[in-house]
Amino acid sequence: MRNFLARRALLLVPLLLGLLSLSSGQDDGWDMRNYHLYNVHALLNGRIGFDLSPAGFQSYFNPTLDLPYYYLNQWLPPRAVGFVLGALHGLAFVLLVGIARQLLGAAASRRSVLLLALAGVFAPGFLSELGNTMGDNVSALPVLLSVYLVLRYWAALPQWNGRAVLALVAAGAAMGLSAGLKLTNATYAVAMCAALFAAAPVAGLHLWQRVRLAFVFGVGVLGGVATTGGWWFLKMWQTFGNPVFPQFNNVFHSPLAPENGVIDVFFRPQGWLENVFWPFIFAFNTRRVSEIPLKLAVWPVLYVVLLAVPLVWLWRRQRRAAATAASGITSASPSLAPRSVFLLTFIALAYLVWMRMFSIYRYLVPLELLAPLAIWLAWQYIAPRAQRLAAVVLALLAVGVFPIANWGHAEWGDTAFSAEIPVIDQPADSIVFFAQPDPPSGWMATFLPQQVRVIALGTGLPESPAWRARQLAAIAERPGPHYLLLSAARNDRDGTRLRKLAVAQWLGWTADAAGCGKLEKVMQRVRLQVELRRLSTGGCTFDLLPQHGIDLAALDRATIAQAAERLQQYGLQLDAASCTTHRAAVGAEPRPFLWCRAGVKDHAAAR
Repeated sequence: MRNFLARRALLLVPLLLGLLSLSSGQDDGWDMRNYHLYNVHALLNGRIGFDLSPAGFQSYFNPTLDLPYYYLNQWLPPRAVGFVLGALHGLAFVLLVGIARQLLGAAASRRSVLLLALAGVFAPGFLSELGNTMGDNVSALPVLLSVYLVLRYWAALPQWNGRAVLALVAAGAAMGLSAGLKLTNATYAVAMCAALFAAAPVAGLHLWQRVRLAFVFGVGVLGGVATTGGWWFLKMWQTFGNPVFPQFNNVFHSPLAPENGVIDVFFRPQGWLENVFWPFIFAFNTRRVSEIPLKLAVWPVLYVVLLAVPLVWLWRRQRRAAATAASGITSASPSLAPRSVFLLTFIALAYLVWMRMFSIYRYLVPLELLAPLAIWLAWQYIAPRAQRLAAVVLALLAVGVFPIANWGHAEWGDTAFSAEIPVIDQPADSIVFFAQPDPPSGWMATFLPQQVRVIALGTGLPESPAWRARQLAAIAERPGPHYLLLSAARNDRDGTRLRKLAVAQWLGWTADAAGCGKLEKVMQRVRLQVELRRLSTGGCTFDLLPQHGIDLAALDRATIAQAAERLQQYGLQLDAASCTTHRAAVGAEPRPFLWCRAGVKDHAAAR
């Protein structure tokens, strides 16, 4: 019966996470609108190198991770896509159950295993990305699989037989798959190699055996990276002369990018005090590591218990030595199992590499999923008689992550993405320019005719002289007409107004005077933060409150003026009088855009 309930939980939790994703709405995150949709579109339609960075430097990130989302939107209704993504992310729970079983042993109750795995998925970063396309949740799955495989075959590693080699290669390949999909996960490959080398002495392995373990694992990593990323690195090398273009160009020296690394160091800790106390600092000020507010109390707790483990080990060793010297009898003391030593070492090393490389919180998803289990194991060693206290702490940490911030969602619509693109008379001669770094417009490129070329001007890709020359040459090749696409100003509160109006319309309270009277009485009791306006037809509608109004036309004029200045730097002229507003949407969320005519101002300047 207990086995049946455990198996049911393995199915039920991913399904519940799928439903939670469904309730959150359509992914409307910045990254999705910038490059997750566009990059697959560019790959499948031969636009890599044809378009010029519509999504900034992210235009050249490996699109493999985004292929499932792209195809799911071709095959399924948007709500079904949201559910499938959430359930896919929920497979992390299944892997955590497997990892917990390996670490806690056969003596542990199934309830303990399931509760620790459940505490793992109550992770702020993981839940903030549930059902979206940012990729950290999906790429965390092969990282967890790699951890599971090492733990599952730990006993075979010292024997060095075919089983051990296959297990290590498979674990390395899983880790490499993750790194190939999302390069930021290379931090975990480095940490795993180091952990195998550092923790293996606990299993009685000598130096050469430890080197062999790390080496074979590394071979598997290279194979995994080649599988998911190798083809893309080759394509970038052939197209731009840099396999990770435009990043690390100080190493690869492509003339099409500046000689720098293009790595965001904004979030890194500064000075030795911040480096030492970093988990406490970013737990109290989450903006130091994340663009959205998250509840990160788990990290100071994990940090303290990880530091306590070696200190307690040293203290007990000294006590044991003193007691042995006094009595001549060796006393026993609690010890950590080799598998536990390996996991805690891996987590500690991965954290340190992450902190010094990126310190961007969403890249920590694999570790925060493992954090409750790590706290439990460390606590079991430090204070084995106080496990109930550990359970209470983990329960409080799990509940304390709510409410969860997210990276942007929209109400579900009949289609995931829609746009009304004006007719382009001569698409083979035309260019559509993007000249607005924020909001991003990459997703809008997917609606343009195949023959139109899309060129971004100063929207995030660092431009070298050779890149600027490529832009100007592409402009000179096409006589026009040319166009500029800009995101139009919008009032974020208007979406809320429309949703409230939709509910009132569904109730039938906006069609006639009687219904509007009912609605008026409701609004006297409930503050809807909108204003009721009677229509001449007898019905009514909602308007925004005066204090919530925004002069959208003035904002659009400012956006057009800024874009005109940017275009002038490329020898282009914007016809501001030609700009018109058109409809687009992510799900049911309006994302209007401006469509303007543009042309070459001075042919001599464009050469």
